[in-house]
Order: sequence, then C-alpha cells, then structure tokens
Amino acid sequence: MTCTLHVAWDERLAGYDFGPGHPMAPIRLKLTMELARAFGLFHLDGVSVEVPAAATRAELEFYHAPVYIDVVQLAGSGRLLGPDQQVLTERVLLMHGLGTEDDPVFPGMHEAAAMVTGATLAAARAVWTSAAHHGASIAGGLHHAMPGHASGFCVYNDPAIAIAWLLGQGAERIAYVDVDAHHGDGVERAFWDDPRVLTIGLHEHPGSLFPGTGYATDTGGAAAEGSAVNVALPALTGDAGWLRAFHAVVPPLLRRFRPQVLVSQHGCDSHRDDPLTNLELTIDAQRAAHAAIHRLAHDYADGRWLLTGGGGYEHVQVVPRSWTHLLFEAAGRPLDPGAATPGLWREYVSLVTSQAAPDTMTEGAPAEFASFDDGYNPADPVDQAIMATRKAVFPLHGLRATWPATEPIISRVKPPAPREPRTSMSAPLPALMSSSTTKPCTALTVTDSGRGPSSPASTLSVSAWAATRASSVRASSSGYTATPLR
Repeated sequence: MTCTLHVAWDERLAGYDFGPGHPMAPIRLKLTMELARAFGLFHLDGVSVEVPAAATRAELEFYHAPVYIDVVQLAGSGRLLGPDQQVLTERVLLMHGLGTEDDPVFPGMHEAAAMVTGATLAAARAVWTSAAHHGASIAGGLHHAMPGHASGFCVYNDPAIAIAWLLGQGAERIAYVDVDAHHGDGVERAFWDDPRVLTIGLHEHPGSLFPGTGYATDTGGAAAEGSAVNVALPALTGDAGWLRAFHAVVPPLLRRFRPQVLVSQHGCDSHRDDPLTNLELTIDAQRAAHAAIHRLAHDYADGRWLLTGGGGYEHVQVVPRSWTHLLFEAAGRPLDPGAATPGLWREYVSLVTSQAAPDTMTEGAPAEFASFDDGYNPADPVDQAIMATRKAVFPLHGLRATWPATEPIISRVKPPAPREPRTSMSAPLPALMSSSTTKPCTALTVTDSGRGPSSPASTLSVSAWAATRASSVRASSSGYTATPLR
C-alpha cells in the first residue's frame, strides 16, 4: 500500500518519566526511535517526523476535569501545601490518583503529560486534514487516565482527548481498537454513552490483570448499546489464540460500523517476555496485528489511521522491535521479520543500557491461526472468550454470533509451556502458581449489571489490585482454570 505517515516525535517526550525503577521507563521510546532511525524511517519518501506542541489546557479539558488539571500542575511544580500540611497534601494527591506507586509525582509532570497528549493531537490533525494518511504518536496510548484522576501510569488520556477533538471537528463515526494487554478502561468510559465511537479491546481477562474491567458483557450505555466491545482473553493465550480472537471479532465489526477514522492503541505488553502480563505473544504475532489493523484502516476507514503506543515493559528486547515494525508498517514499507537489527543500534543499546540487544527483528514464530469462521471448540477457553463477546455484541450490530450448522471443533496451535502468571503493572507477584487443592474463587471486581462499565470494587492502584485480586490462572491439560490466591 502507498501510504504517507506523520510521526509526532521530539526528545522532550522522554520527559514523561516517573523515575528510576518505574516500569514506564522513557528509554523504551528512545530505543524505538533510534531503531527506526537506523532502519532509515526518517528519510523515507512520504514520511514526515515533526515536533509536536504540548496540548493546551482547553484541549486537555476535552476530557479532564479542570480541578484535576490544576492538581497535576501544582503537584509537578512542587507548590502544593507546606510541610505543616503534609497529610492534607497527600490526601489531595491520592484523591486524584497521584503520589502512588503507579503514578508518583515528578517535576514537570503536567508539562510532560501535556506534551504526550499534544503529540497524539498533532498526529490526529495530520490524519483529519489529510496532511498524511496515517499519524503516529508512539509516546501516546495512555488509556487508563480518568477525567478526575490518574491511573495505571497514565496522567492524561491522550487517545480519549484526540477522539474528542476529532468528534469536535465533525467526525461522526470513530473506531478505537486497543490491543494492549490491559483493558483501556479510560477510553471506554469516555465514550460509554456515545454511539459515534466504537471501542474494541482485546486484553487479558480482568480476573487476572489490572484494571479489573472489560468483561464481554460490558457493551455500552443505554443510548449506545454495542458501542463497547471487550474480548477478555485467558492468560497464556499465545499467538494462535490471540490472532484467532482478533480476526473473529474486529474485522466484522469494523466492516459493519464503517468508521471515518480508525484509532488504535498498540501496547506491546502482550509479549511473552513482558514482566507484568501473561498473554504470551511473540513479536511476530504483534507484527501481524499491526499489519491487520493497517489493512482494516484502508478497507473500512478510507485509510485514515491514528496509531499510538501504549504499555510495554520489556524495554530492550520487545518494545523497540514491536513499535519499529509498527512504524514501518504504517509507512507502507513493512520490515522483513527476519532482518538483522542494525549494528550501530546494537552498540547504542549496549552503551545506554549495558544489555545485549536482540540480533533479529522477530523471534521467527509462524504467527499462524485457525479461522473462527470454520467453527469453534466450546471447551477451549479462548473460543469461550470469543463466543462470549460475539454473543454479547454482534446482534446489536445486526451480525450473527454463530452459524446455523453444527460447529466443528478446531484444534489450535498448542500454546507455549505455562509459566507463572504475572498480574500487576508495577511489580510482578512471586509464585502465584499453586499445586494445593483449589477453593471456589470469589472475584474482587463487580460483574457488569448492564447499568455501566464494570469496575473494580474500589479505586485501586495497580499494585493494590495485584495484591488483593482473588484469582490467578493455573494451566491444566484441558485449558486454564481459575485458582484463588492464598
């Protein structure tokens, strides 16, 4: 495909930095852009790399409450309350999700977060004004932030703000596809009652991962039923199951919805080496997802595609390779999956991280899957997740969830050997696997009642969620079953 691409990038975007030891390390952005540069992205015809401006306060208020923006500004400036009122200061911050392990305060927080949002807005403008077919904001994708509080490493919700801006410009149908391992709860909630926005998320099941939301039964508000789509996948899903789920749900819905703009969030924390999640994908599968979303943008959105980064906490081996593939895919020049990484980039990685860089651009996995259209296996946990979503949402779009004939059982590619599940964003939990006798598990999250999006029983930090959630996932010979934490 012949494509033009606007990349919103500036070194200042690496200023979104929660400090040493935090999983959302800005080095992942620097390594990505240096790898893309080493492959020649910056000099390709049709690709423009431009410095964005920070989002204005008025733009931030497309989604965020004015008082929250005030608190973020004050917290980052260090001008909150004096030492004699420290308890009150901490209370105010915590009310707005700040000063936690997940979202600690850092100097210049407002300016850095506004810069990230500005980058996504710049990419959105390029797409909407036809300055480029596609717009990329690799630093963006901060999909957990809520109108009045930070959450899950996210201060300002740049995808929600960009979508709101597009609606303000006259867009009538926008589709948002989120492939991050964590449910994009902030974006979903922003447009829960808006039938103009279709949000689709493929994420790890809320019973085993923050933020504990995104059940198949969460389908949108009363005035927008079917506008929220959630595919809650079991831990250890693997390449074949994930790709099978994607193609069983996303293309049919986009074909029916026909968005004017496709917005996608490409968190790559679904990878098998990510320290905080459990979906077990390879870069080959992520690369296949990038390509599929690109094709869908051309097939159903007239080529208008706004793409962002997102989660991804293996900073050297995974994020740079996955997102470099994404950028070259968006430029219409997909990289050879077997290509060697440039020697100069490997030297740079060694210099700035003291780690060995990967030698090739993928692991060489087949990234194959069996089509759900050929039938499904009712006993397979992935197929159960797919069918739950299709039954909940497809009829609301005039689509059939099942087929009239008896569905044959399809055997999927065997997933990788089970490993201990990881359940938090900010710190992995040790030894969640248990060989002891299981007890009936009780979920911490409130199952959706049809009155609104599912949500945790209280506003929890990522770490608190990981520490208190009720179940983990244990591999068995027939599938994956929930096991309570002891």
